[in-house]
Amino acid sequence: MATLVLPGEWIKNWEKSGKHEFVQLCKGLTEKTGNGSEIKDIQAALYELSWQVVQGNLKWDLGASVLGDLMALRDDMPSILADVFCILDLETSALEEKNKRDHYTQLVGACLCFVPEAILKERLDPETLESLGLIKQAHQFNQKIVKIKTKLFYKQQKFNLLREENEGYAKLITELGQDLSGNITSNLVLESIKSLIGCFNLDPNRVLDIILEVYESRSDQDDFFLSLIKSYMCEPITLCHILGFKFKFYQEPNEETPKSLYHIAAALLHHNLIELEDLYVHLMPLDAAIIEEHKRDISEAKQIARKLVMVVLPSEKSEDKEKEKEKEEEKNEKPPDNQKLGLLEALLRIGDWHHAQSIMDQMPSFYATSHKAIALALCQLIHLTVEPLYRRAGVPKGARGCVLQPLKNKRAPQPAETFEDLRKDTFSMLCYLGPHLSHDPILFAKIVRLGKAFMKEFQTDETPEVKNKMDILLSCFLSISDQVLLPSLSLMECNACMSEELWGLFKLFPYQHRYRLYGQWKNETYSGHPLLVKVKAQTVERARYIMKRLTKENVKQSGRQIGKLSHSNPTILFDYMLSQIQWYDNLIVPVVDSLKYLTSLNYDVLAYCIIEALANPEKEKMKHDDTTISSWLQSLASLCGAVFRKYPIELAGLLQYVTNQLKAGKSFDLLILKEVVQKMAGIEITDEMTSEQLEAITGGEQLKAEGGYFGQIRNTKKSSQRLKDALLDHELALPLCLLMAQQRNGVVFFEGGEKHLKLVGHLYDQCHDTLVQFGGFLASNLSTEDYIKRVPSIDVLCNQFHTPHDAAFFLSRPMYAHQISSKYDELKKTEKGNRQQHKAQKYVLACEQVMTPVHQAVVFLHPPRVWEDIRPQFYATFWSLTMYDLAVPHAAYEREVNKLKAQIKAIEENPETPLNKKKKEKERCTALQEKLQEEEKKQLEHVQRVLHRLKLEKDNWLLARSTKNETITKFLQLCLFPRCIFSSIDAVYCARFVELVHQQKTHNFCTLLCYDRVFSAIIYTVASCTENESHRYGRFLCCMLETVTRWHSDRSVYEKECVNYPGFMTLFRATGLDGGNKVDQLDYENFRHVVHKWHYMLTKASVHCLETGDYTHIRNILIVLTKILPCYPKVLNLGQALECRVHKICLEEKDKRPDLYALAMGYSGRLKIQKVHMVPENEFHHKEQSARSATPASQQNGPGSTGKPASSTSKTEEGVSEDDRGKDKSQGTSKPVNKANSLAAKVTTSNGNGALNSTKAGKERDDKEKSVKEKKEKKEKTPGGTPETKAENRREKQRDEKAGKEERVTREGKEKTPKADREKVKPEEKSSKDDKAKAGNAEPVEPSREAVKESKSKEKGERNAVTGLLKSPNSRVESAESERDHKRRKLDSHSSPSHSSSVKDSSNELKESASKHHTNLNSVARSKSREREVEKKETENAQGRSKEKKEEKERKERKRDHTTNDREPSQENKRRKDENGTNSSKNSQSTSPSCDPPLSPEKEKSKRSKPSSKEKAESVKLERLSSGEKKESRHEKSEKKEKRDSSGGKEEKKHHKSSDKHR
Repeated sequence: MATLVLPGEWIKNWEKSGKHEFVQLCKGLTEKTGNGSEIKDIQAALYELSWQVVQGNLKWDLGASVLGDLMALRDDMPSILADVFCILDLETSALEEKNKRDHYTQLVGACLCFVPEAILKERLDPETLESLGLIKQAHQFNQKIVKIKTKLFYKQQKFNLLREENEGYAKLITELGQDLSGNITSNLVLESIKSLIGCFNLDPNRVLDIILEVYESRSDQDDFFLSLIKSYMCEPITLCHILGFKFKFYQEPNEETPKSLYHIAAALLHHNLIELEDLYVHLMPLDAAIIEEHKRDISEAKQIARKLVMVVLPSEKSEDKEKEKEKEEEKNEKPPDNQKLGLLEALLRIGDWHHAQSIMDQMPSFYATSHKAIALALCQLIHLTVEPLYRRAGVPKGARGCVLQPLKNKRAPQPAETFEDLRKDTFSMLCYLGPHLSHDPILFAKIVRLGKAFMKEFQTDETPEVKNKMDILLSCFLSISDQVLLPSLSLMECNACMSEELWGLFKLFPYQHRYRLYGQWKNETYSGHPLLVKVKAQTVERARYIMKRLTKENVKQSGRQIGKLSHSNPTILFDYMLSQIQWYDNLIVPVVDSLKYLTSLNYDVLAYCIIEALANPEKEKMKHDDTTISSWLQSLASLCGAVFRKYPIELAGLLQYVTNQLKAGKSFDLLILKEVVQKMAGIEITDEMTSEQLEAITGGEQLKAEGGYFGQIRNTKKSSQRLKDALLDHELALPLCLLMAQQRNGVVFFEGGEKHLKLVGHLYDQCHDTLVQFGGFLASNLSTEDYIKRVPSIDVLCNQFHTPHDAAFFLSRPMYAHQISSKYDELKKTEKGNRQQHKAQKYVLACEQVMTPVHQAVVFLHPPRVWEDIRPQFYATFWSLTMYDLAVPHAAYEREVNKLKAQIKAIEENPETPLNKKKKEKERCTALQEKLQEEEKKQLEHVQRVLHRLKLEKDNWLLARSTKNETITKFLQLCLFPRCIFSSIDAVYCARFVELVHQQKTHNFCTLLCYDRVFSAIIYTVASCTENESHRYGRFLCCMLETVTRWHSDRSVYEKECVNYPGFMTLFRATGLDGGNKVDQLDYENFRHVVHKWHYMLTKASVHCLETGDYTHIRNILIVLTKILPCYPKVLNLGQALECRVHKICLEEKDKRPDLYALAMGYSGRLKIQKVHMVPENEFHHKEQSARSATPASQQNGPGSTGKPASSTSKTEEGVSEDDRGKDKSQGTSKPVNKANSLAAKVTTSNGNGALNSTKAGKERDDKEKSVKEKKEKKEKTPGGTPETKAENRREKQRDEKAGKEERVTREGKEKTPKADREKVKPEEKSSKDDKAKAGNAEPVEPSREAVKESKSKEKGERNAVTGLLKSPNSRVESAESERDHKRRKLDSHSSPSHSSSVKDSSNELKESASKHHTNLNSVARSKSREREVEKKETENAQGRSKEKKEEKERKERKRDHTTNDREPSQENKRRKDENGTNSSKNSQSTSPSCDPPLSPEKEKSKRSKPSSKEKAESVKLERLSSGEKKESRHEKSEKKEKRDSSGGKEEKKHHKSSDKHR
């Protein structure tokens, strides 16, 4: 009833206006004409008024009067009002309030005058009628109604059967059975039937029954009998009863309903002679029974599936199979007689889709079509529906096909002429058919071909209106694919043709749509249908059977079985196979080989299954130890690489998955991309490359492919092209690069929060390696246009995309090479001149045009102060070149050519090879050989052009507005270090570039300083590397060491490549009367000292890292040491020190950290092999008498002895000590090693290394006499003998007498050592004795005396060192260095928990190894008896130590005061002399500390036991010795005192500031 609410004002003002308004409303409603809705509106109005009366809002008499007035509006108004009263009767009878019921009865009673009683009696409840007085008793009234209904509907009419004559029925049958081919019509026959009924008094219902019986036997005469029944019809319900009676007759057991009966029922339904609802109730079985049967089928199917999955004993299994066969046979023998399905089939046969759809809606999904007859009937109907459209758009070229005749039934679904017509009935019919389309493969193919035809139209039409319709049709085809095509394929028996046909449609869908369909197919489709549940279980069982027997030997047979199984159910098969591969990675190779029999659709499904397995959220991508990637992920990645390379599978989905994972900040899946690129493009990324491979990679593409990788990966042309096309088509090339570049830091800062450091490093390496590999693939496979179009400029990469600079240049580098090459070709074409000089000029011009914008762009990448020392041109040149530009690997080319020649020879000598194959192989090898030779020639020309360009540019590279030290710092920080750890080839490039810059004689580039900085500060660099970066850093150091070793090994090479080069320019202090500083070259011997210092620094850093106990430090330094093994260690005692430390690591880590143990054992073994090539230290940097020497050369005896030739102090421009200063400023990497070197400059000890025979001793004596003469000459030249010189002469006379005294003083000094160092007293005693022995034979006494004095007091020495700094004329550098030494000690003592201990252990190990393998070196003046005497005293002292332990503390305090008082005046006198410039000759004769070899272990240990006094005093001497070219010599200061005084004022202030800080 329509909703209508009377306004409250009408009721309140009923008498005034409400009544009138209501009457007007009702008049308006009655006058409104429409489709019958006006009656509902009037009913609503009357209901609202009556309801207001019932509620008591309006008096019943007022309401009744208005209702009476309305009766005249319509003739049927009383009936309408009676309907309203009927509704109110029901509502008020249910109310609890009696007053409302009373209001209702009063209202109806008042209306009796204008509503007829008969109408009210029809419609009101008997109790209401009784209350109104219309009937006497409600009970009697009900009884009367029952009697009347019984009489009307249930009382049988009595016919006089005796009066019926059989002749009438006989004539009726004859009349109906006559030949109907003539002019006989249903009307004529109907007249005859009427006559027979009247004549023979026949029962009309029995006549109708006989008509139906005859129709059943002559079901081909539909038109005649249907028109007859229409004419004869009484009521449809009667016809339904008769039909229902017929169906009921066949519901008895073992009865089968004839198809003719189904046919006539279907025909009658189709022509609307009966209603389906009326007939449906007469059919069996009941709907509830059908639903129950469907559930039972599903549960049985699941039970069968469970049994197939369960492990069953063989006997039980065979019994179960027999039972199942019996059950299936029973089912097949006795199909259930389902009358509803029979009628449904008949309806489908005649084309009555509307009624058939209604019946199927009453049943569970796909229950009806699971019966083959119904499925085939529906398929036939679909065939007829799509036939015209298929003939127009779907038939392939050349196919004839079988033309189907359409149904004569005009009420059947209309055949589709266009794709839009398919939406009317065809798609819904297909959806009802579902997976059972498998019964008709021909219809399957037709639907697929229609889909292909539609997709072609869809891709061409672009108008908006058509596009909207097409989008709807596309969604319909996708639904059909999901609900019909794929499930039907699962039920087909290994039909490869259908699979390929379906791929023809699916390949036109985007991969997103396809993968969605595969996901539905795999995860949802199989669970809804009993048949599919069974099929899934059978597929898994069969897959298990095949996989158990799959080996490399039976790949072909198993592959065929896998192919057959995959044609129908690929998702289930691949899911099982992938689960097996994740557990057993040795299955990967046979599985990949066995997939050769798959269809294209199956390959696509395999790609989806792999991605789904990778994205499985239930699987952890890390192992339980959280340090490594799970093996299942590694297995899947390996499978991806192999499968995608071997078979033509679309890559877009996999690449997009990796991209999406990177967007989400997850880098685990980069492993997949790495494997895919490696297998498909043949580009391998590994840090374990051999030097030959690395050399090959520096060549052209052909050389890379032949000799650059471990496996010679051939035939990658097609697969790399597929990978390239997938990246370009889906615009994934640049996004992947940028995401990987950004993700490197994301691994550390976003992913790495809770992860193990080892895993973070591994993920970082994986991300970085994949970036390098992927970038290399793009550079080598993309065309110039494609690459330039996709890669933005360097400033956009860095600023807009926040790409790190190293990655940005890595991506841009090929672009610059492409652009320069193309520009060079353009310029060559413009001018025909072919001279080499012109070509070089054109190349330089092309480089300028291409690189000038880059120079401008890089300026904004760093702060302006950076460009004060290095120019943007140098920065861009460094980052834009590669090894291909710098050198031609002639050896690699020659090696590969020789291999090919050997192959040709082997082919010719092989008699078994057929001639045609021989010819082909020879042609291939010859062609490859020619390609390599041509490539070598091309690269040679290119390298010459590049070197010419660099020669022109080099003078503008380095400005050096600040110090050269700052220049080198910026070069290392911005160029060398970031790039040397980027890739293995970049590591080689960096070393080669440094050498090239040196060879080009580049202004303001100090080669010595650069190498010194690289070798002197590796601890922090090594500690901050990942595992793979350590490999690269080690390779870089190895290449740098190779260059240094080459120079070190041969004087002629050194003089040829280093002498007269700016990088080796040094400043000498003036020693003559000419004054001034003169520039000179570092001579060969001093260079050898420097190299020894570098080796010592490397040893010290290595020992420190090995002693930290930290996993990263130990792993990285072992990797680096392994890499630099060809060049380091070369000195025997350094190698022994390393060997001891590594052996210790092996013992400690054997059970704790197996990977460290393996690394250490590997290095230890290789180190032992290398040991035979090591040399004693005196052979590594032998000290010869220099032409300018003024003091005798000290003997060199071990890793700690400096033994410098007393040549004039040589120093690199800006000084290597300035290098140390620069390190303090820029990197903060100062270490105690500097102190060791500075001390080594003055104190020479002996550890017994390299004992000389008597001949050598005689030679030393001659050298000593010669040096004495030279010293006398020197004294004559020098105005006034220095205190050092006098002390030398005095000590030469008195050294024998003082030997005993010095031993006692040394012992006293040892007694004053700190408590923590008491255990080292005995080694220190021996060290002191050795020092005295050495001092007595070959070294001035002053350093020995200083060592003795410094060993006396720790506290006083510290104060004296500070005072010395304040008064020293070496003003600025010395105080600054002293201050830094102090800070350095703090840093060394706190930054690493094991640093100080490692230093001590290092010196101990050096001492032990030296004492084991070498004897002491003594001069002729020191006899063996003296040695025995010394050893005897040592033994006595050692025994006395145990008795003196109690008194030690008191003696220490007493002696400290005494020593302090004695020490102070001597230190003060010395400072005054220094201040007056008396030390100048000594300073001018000492070697640069950068060239100094390290200390002996004994002296170094002694030094560490007294860090405050000794290190401070020695740092003063270090700075005194290493004051560079910026300060005048002290001799010059004594001659030009005024100049010194004037310039010393400012420096003195700086000294005071720094010494204050020191305090």
